[in-house]
Amino acid sequence: MQTPFPKSDLDDFGPHFGLLSRQKIELMLRRSIILPQEDVEESQLQPASLDLRLGSRAYRVRASFLPGKERTVMDQLRALVRDEDAISLEHGAVLERGCVYVIPLLEHLKLPDSISALANPKSSTGRLDIFTRLITDRSEVFDRVARAYEGPLYAEVSPRSFSVRVRKGSKLNQIRFRRLNSQQFEITDFSIGDRELREHHKDAALVDGDLNLREGLIVRVALSARAHGDVIGYRAQKHADILDVDRVGAYKLDDYWDKVFARGDNRLILDPGEFYILASHERLHIPRDLAAEMVPIDPAMGEFRVHYAGFFDPGFGAAPDKRPGARAVLEVRSHEVPFILEDGQIIGRLVYEKMAEPPQILYGEGDVSNYQGQGLKLSKHFVMG
Repeated sequence: MQTPFPKSDLDDFGPHFGLLSRQKIELMLRRSIILPQEDVEESQLQPASLDLRLGSRAYRVRASFLPGKERTVMDQLRALVRDEDAISLEHGAVLERGCVYVIPLLEHLKLPDSISALANPKSSTGRLDIFTRLITDRSEVFDRVARAYEGPLYAEVSPRSFSVRVRKGSKLNQIRFRRLNSQQFEITDFSIGDRELREHHKDAALVDGDLNLREGLIVRVALSARAHGDVIGYRAQKHADILDVDRVGAYKLDDYWDKVFARGDNRLILDPGEFYILASHERLHIPRDLAAEMVPIDPAMGEFRVHYAGFFDPGFGAAPDKRPGARAVLEVRSHEVPFILEDGQIIGRLVYEKMAEPPQILYGEGDVSNYQGQGLKLSKHFVMG
């Protein structure tokens, strides 16, 4: 039985627990649980998350860090960089490929004891190979905000393939909020089990074809011409021009990416250090009462990393014919040695979590759903074709 909080705590949030929808994020803004330093833009509000905005200054640091339990992020920055060396983002600045930056965000938090938060890069950020993580004061982990946290938020940003131009207000990562009952305070795994996923699949298909579950939905990579035609992926070029993260549909594909063509043996050899955009074999649909996240199937299964930006909003993949309608785009980087991927090889899994309530506006129903119905697709910055 779920233990409710006292009426005085979150009495206008309703009786349900889980990931909070857009309408509750709007309520958090009105209640000053989320404290934006400037007015929130409509485009920041997603079905189950809030896009975070870069502030006015960036700090280039020698290496990534976490502040630890006793320090703030600014304590660490004062020891690493001089304030006069801060980079102004007021009128835009270039973040160089291979460098690490820490950037205070325009959103601060004042969470109650019953709400925690977690973050991930936006889909477009991952597809540009920009490594981005959230940092909070007195924390020993990235991308997690402890319940009852009060304070600023920071983004660690490290462009890997392209140098990028950003400015105050640019949006690279997003945050989602989880409402907990008192019995969940020590829980770390909120994913729902395979049995419940089977029941969901009976009501509305989660995937086209067979349902393959292993503590979540198994996702396989598509490398054959049957899935995408001759082009089955893209590989980032080594020495491309600077890319502005706020310019949509402004760049030619061939200026930044090399096409990867299907081979007769339906294989792809990943070169160490190269970054690839691939796509899943499966077409997916995320039901309105669930959200999902891409996680590694098993770190021991291959010499590669997949999917920086692994969050899927409720409604992703919905199609008029009620069948799952969108592939998962896979951001893949090989590690120390060349590695052979084969068509249909398991590359990750989707784990699902319950929404506290369905969003009133699902992914694909708003004005900023850039990847609904996608197949193999680069970020919104590029003209495909």
